[in-house]
Amino acid sequence: MKILVIGAGAWGTAMAISAATHPDRRSVHLWARDEAQAQQMQAERANSRYLAGIVFPDALQVVSGDVMAHVADADLIVLGTPMAALRQWLIRLQDCRVPVVWLCKGFEAVAADAVAGSYGLMAHEVCQQVAPQLRSGALSGPSFAAEVARQQPTALVAASAHKDVSELLVNAFHGEAMRVYANDDIVGVEVGGAVKNVLAIATGLCDGLNLGLNARAALVTRGLAEMTRLGVALGARTETFMGLSGLGDLVLTATGDLSRNRKVGLLLAEGKTLEQAVTSLGHVAEGVYSARTVLARARQAGVEMPITETVVALLDGQLPASEAVQHLMARDPRGE
Repeated sequence: MKILVIGAGAWGTAMAISAATHPDRRSVHLWARDEAQAQQMQAERANSRYLAGIVFPDALQVVSGDVMAHVADADLIVLGTPMAALRQWLIRLQDCRVPVVWLCKGFEAVAADAVAGSYGLMAHEVCQQVAPQLRSGALSGPSFAAEVARQQPTALVAASAHKDVSELLVNAFHGEAMRVYANDDIVGVEVGGAVKNVLAIATGLCDGLNLGLNARAALVTRGLAEMTRLGVALGARTETFMGLSGLGDLVLTATGDLSRNRKVGLLLAEGKTLEQAVTSLGHVAEGVYSARTVLARARQAGVEMPITETVVALLDGQLPASEAVQHLMARDPRGE
């Protein structure tokens, strides 16, 4: 099997390493947009910018140039790009005869000049809109790129409406250090992957303000309820949110020290501005860019998401960090 991973950031690189260390010895090409970066990575046999100290396996080759030349003989194409770039890549790959899957999590941002009531789409909805004929899917779940690249035990979800795509993903990535579970509820998997980033900002803020473990547990639990409400309203199954792409990814992102979204909350609690927090990361924190879109989608669906509303108010400068969690605690009592 030949696998082409497009995007040489942390996630694309980590999944390329994972595929290339599979016991069945896949042929894996990692495509980088910048030719100089590709040449450096190929020469050093590492991605020193994003995953320093992790050596590439022999089966992994870094390439650049005309991406369609590499697409032509691939058996599986994995998009390791941010959500913001997904639409353009799906348009470019719309005529592919092999499965195209993505690693990004979130909702597509709404254009600044969009009409009132507009909301962002999930990745599979973008695909349905611009490349409906593609056999496509998502690879998601609780996972930090560095741990995947170091071959530490990880479990992911292969989500697709196409059974053969899920099976191909399981075959491509399921190995000694990684378990991959198939799931046909792509709506639930993608809602979980998007909303957990927003909730992780809130949890990081809670921890940064030293509000205690009780407060953290409350935020995570009520956040899971928010996530589930939105997912079910959009057509997902409730049980999906009790699995890897729901509860699992939420717990990891909200409490793990490698979480960029949690780090944003911690930095805001320190008094950093949003711009300072994002700049200091050096990586994309999807929750910052998708929070408003998640809230817009919830309002369009008639779903109440108070934690998400508070995060958006915080990011927009309407609510100071010191008051954000207290704002939630001041809500009127109600049944769970």
